Amino acid sequence: MPWSNQNGGGGPWGGGGGGGNGNGKGPWGSGPNRPGNGNNPPELDEIIRRSQDRLKRMIPGGAGGGGIALLVIIVVAALWLFQSIYTVQPDERGVVSRFGVPKNEVSMPGLHFHFWPIERVELVKVTEQQANIGAKSGSNSDAGLMLSGDQNIVNVQFSVLFAVTDARAYLFNVEDPRDTLQQVAESAMREVVGSRPVQDVFRDNRQAVSEEVKTIIQSTLDAYKTGISVRTVAIEDAAPPREVADAFDEVQRAEQDEDRFVEEANRYANQKLGRARGEASQIREEAAAYKDRVVKEAEGEAARFTSIYTEYAKAPEVTRERMYLETMEGVMKSSKKVVMDGQAGQPVPYLSLNELINKNTSKGETK
Repeated sequence: MPWSNQNGGGGPWGGGGGGGNGNGKGPWGSGPNRPGNGNNPPELDEIIRRSQDRLKRMIPGGAGGGGIALLVIIVVAALWLFQSIYTVQPDERGVVSRFGVPKNEVSMPGLHFHFWPIERVELVKVTEQQANIGAKSGSNSDAGLMLSGDQNIVNVQFSVLFAVTDARAYLFNVEDPRDTLQQVAESAMREVVGSRPVQDVFRDNRQAVSEEVKTIIQSTLDAYKTGISVRTVAIEDAAPPREVADAFDEVQRAEQDEDRFVEEANRYANQKLGRARGEASQIREEAAAYKDRVVKEAEGEAARFTSIYTEYAKAPEVTRERMYLETMEGVMKSSKKVVMDGQAGQPVPYLSLNELINKNTSKGETK
């Protein structure tokens, strides 16, 4: 053997069973059964033995049955105390139930104690949470497909923001409150969408749809006493199914063209109507002015006739002759004949008849 000549014989420890060097030590200066001496790491049985020795020294009365029982009691008490103390975070509320029956008190944030295991505590987050209902556009899921009031299919994806206001009711009045909220929200959205035209969901009246859905969800959850308060319902996406998306887009473009044509027609009609109204107003103004002018002229003629009649009543002969002369003047003014009244034996003054006729003619044309 390779080690047979080390230290005069024996085994690998230098002394075959107790011996080659006469002191029973191995090459590290200790026996094979005492690995704790020197730099050799302790073996498992040595660690166990030392631990038992320490426990015996710690337990009053040595290693008797009473000391072990006391140790077991201490360990069990520590474990029970650890399980009985719990912490409630600021965004949580705790509900303690004894034998499955919840207590009326709700644990607020902080450190609390309950009698475990006969009592059990459940923690609920009371901050605002979000529940998403429906599938995104383009996905293969049909969760958000709904039938509108005008017999159109629409894929609606919406979210519900809610908060827990009664932790005890949230935990014990319904089996799965979050799943209940999902089902109630989807049912409410289907009810509202089914009673409205599809355009209300697409673009025209989303806010009114959201408010109506929120009211239905809250009333249903209150009837179930879930302890949930719905803050907001937001329609995130509303689109037709993928199979008819192209046809629907074409319909949308046609409707937009229709709206544009109607708007242009209304603008043209308003323009023509405004112009017609302006012309009608102008005609009415001209008619009123003509009426006033004719009436005034008639009144003036009547007043003139009255004044002439008054003068005629005072001097009939003079007035008659004046009227005759004025009438003859008006009649003969446009005539091209010249009448001269000269006395016999007296020279007639020279007149340029052509010039006089042309002058009178030009005046008549001007008038």
